[in-house]
This record gives sequence, structure tokens and C-alpha cells, in this order.
Amino acid sequence: MSNLIIVGAQWGDEGKGKIVDMLTDRFDIVARYQGGHNAGHTVIIEGKKYILHLIPSGILHPKKLCVIGNGVVVDPSALKKEIDGLERAGISCRGRLFISNRAHVILEYHRLAEKQDEDNRGEWRIGTTNRGIGPAYEDKMGRRGLRFCDFLNPRVLRQSIETGIQAKQALLPSIKDVSADELCVAAQKLADELAEYVTDTAELLNQGIDDGKSVLFEGAQGNLLDIDHGTYPYVTASSATAGGASTGTGVGPTRIGGVLGVSKAYTTRVGEGPFPTELLDGLGENIRKAGQEFGTSTGRPRRCGWLDAMVVRYAKMINNLDSLVITKMDVLDSLPEIKICTGYRYKGDLLKSFPPEIGVLAECRPEYVTVKGWDSKTAGIREYEELPRQAKDYINRIVDLVGMEVSLVSTGPDRCETAVVSPDSRLSRLLPPIA
Repeated sequence: MSNLIIVGAQWGDEGKGKIVDMLTDRFDIVARYQGGHNAGHTVIIEGKKYILHLIPSGILHPKKLCVIGNGVVVDPSALKKEIDGLERAGISCRGRLFISNRAHVILEYHRLAEKQDEDNRGEWRIGTTNRGIGPAYEDKMGRRGLRFCDFLNPRVLRQSIETGIQAKQALLPSIKDVSADELCVAAQKLADELAEYVTDTAELLNQGIDDGKSVLFEGAQGNLLDIDHGTYPYVTASSATAGGASTGTGVGPTRIGGVLGVSKAYTTRVGEGPFPTELLDGLGENIRKAGQEFGTSTGRPRRCGWLDAMVVRYAKMINNLDSLVITKMDVLDSLPEIKICTGYRYKGDLLKSFPPEIGVLAECRPEYVTVKGWDSKTAGIREYEELPRQAKDYINRIVDLVGMEVSLVSTGPDRCETAVVSPDSRLSRLLPPIA
């Protein structure tokens, strides 16, 4: 069954957008299943950079269909800007982009509510993007959210906005200046402009599969930012793991054939929360500069550290990963030695599994193995056999520590800067045949 999920195996920002873009040629439909415009996927094609926040990376491939599933929360203003930006770049979304009529809508008061909540937390802040994602999911779970099918109905739209503002004003003083009339006018204009893209995407996807079409499911963020399985409370507000693909699109799990994990050759995270392998010295800063580790959506500097096999093994278990992609190998080119975390010690004891308690994780001390660096250029290499021996040794050590194959190695940001480890990998058997 040639339907595949792409999921981040760390704290997000692993380079999933590039991998989705690279594999899209083998699929008919690309479907985004969770998150909002807090996620940013960067794709570079022949030196030209495209930054996508809501629209699946597959939109850069002519004739491919792209779906924003019901599990995504959508800021209509941000989506319209993204569509317009692609149109200016010569990429049309008309007839190719579909928004679920069950996807929930982010409005201005969601953004204000999130900022106020972060301010109120003080030193316990989560480190969100303040784009309204969390409050929109809160309204969804509180059964007071606004879905796209209702967003297109002027009467329901006004009623929902008025009710939403009143509820937020009762709790947050920063909402008091929001005008229901002004927000309704702006929202109605966006509803009219986006109406052509809205449809029952669960029906579209399932009918497509019935007709023999293949679907690539694109997740945002990563395993450790999942609301259930991540480093709670320093997580996103949605199901970023593979399980979110079914609930976030309406495609049953038995219709999905496999899961591909994506991990950097090192580890990064954005925002607050414990990070056992974080490098708080000049080396961490050098990796940040070499990897251009600044948020696609926010520009915030990412925290950098050594690759954590404990984290990737946990992602393998939670998502039942079939195969792993390693990205940004070239960032480590100049290092004489490289460390990999093999496990954690807590109060002297070696832990057998990834701890759920945030306080325990904060006190864990990583156990490392040290491998020899390759101290030579891997950037742009497209054939695995051309990688330096020490670079291949590093990949083999990762395979041993995480207990699954590495099928692809990314050596640069461009679509073509990727090496296939083996033509007979498990991933190759999960992909649809080349048309």
C-alpha cells in the first residue's frame, strides 16, 4: 500500500519539507495533517528558496494535488498571503489546493489570547510563536471553535466571532479593543476569497485512494512536540506523531503503508524546555551558524546539541518508524570529533526509556560515544559511496544505536543534494512505483 507518512523524529525543524518535496514525484496527493502556520518548511530548488507554512510542500510540483486536512488550524489571512506569494512566483494553487471544510479557523483574538497567556506565564512560558495556534485548538476541543464550513456562512461567522470575543474579553484584558464588526468584515472578505479551495477533503482523499492514487502525509513539528507524547508542557497543541495522520485527514490507519522519520545529524529545538544534549558553548554556536539554525517562521535562533539516539529510538517506538532520513550531514564537516548520546543517567541510574516527567528529563545526564569526524566536505554529495569513510561510519553507528535503517542522507539544502544509502532499502519498498 503506497501511502506514506513523513514525521519528525526530534523537536521539529528536521528538514521534512525538503524530503516531502523530494518524494512528491512518486505520489499523486500530498496531505498536511496537523499544526498551523507556526510550522515552516523551506524547500530550495536550483538555488531558489520557497518557504511554506500551511500549504504542503508538494505544491511546488505541477499537477500534484495538495490537501490541508481537518487536523490543521488555519489562519485565513496567512493562507491567503501564502497563496498570493506562490502565484507571484508562477505557482498556481487553483484546482490543486484543497482545504478541509472541517479544519478550524484562527482569528485575531486567538493570537492576542496566546500572547497574553505567554506573558502571564512569566518564567514558565512555553516559548510559542504567538500565532494563535494553541488557543484555536483550545476552542476546538472546548467545542466552541469555528470550522471552515461555518466560516463560509455569514450568519454563523458573525455569531461565532461575537461569541468568541465575548468569551475571551471576560478572561483577557488585551482582547477588549477587538471590534466584532471590523473582524467580521475582514473575515467575510477572506471567506469569499478562499471559498473555491474548501471541500470535504476526507472524501477527496479516500476516493483518490479507492481510484488507485497514492498519498504522502506531511506532518509539522516533531515527535517530541506532540501534545501526548512530547516533552509536555513544552509541546505544540496537536498530534505531531504518525497517529495524527489518520485523525487529521480522515484516512483510516489501515490505508497507510508506512512511516518515514526525519532526523538531523545533530539535534535542535526552539523555545523552552529541557534539552539533554544541548551545547551551551562556542561549539553549539558554530553549529547554529553552519546550519543556519534560525526559525523559518519566526527567525528565532535554535538551540543546538549532539544527536540524541534516546530521542530517535523513542520516535521509532511511538511512530513505528520503518526508515530514517538523516539531514544536514554537511553541517558537521569541520568537526574532528562528534558525539552521539546513547542514553540518560538520572541520579546515577541508567534509564531504560524516555522519561515522561519534565523535571526528571531536566536532570538527566547524557551518556555519549565519541566518533571520529571526517574533516572534509560532504556538502552537495549525491552518491552515498562518495561520502568520506568516517561519515559512513557515523551513519552506521546511528543505525546501530537507533535500531533501524538510514535510507537517505541529505548533504545540502537543495532538492538534489541527497544521497540514497541503498537502492534496496525498506523505504524503496514503501514508495509507489515510478510512473
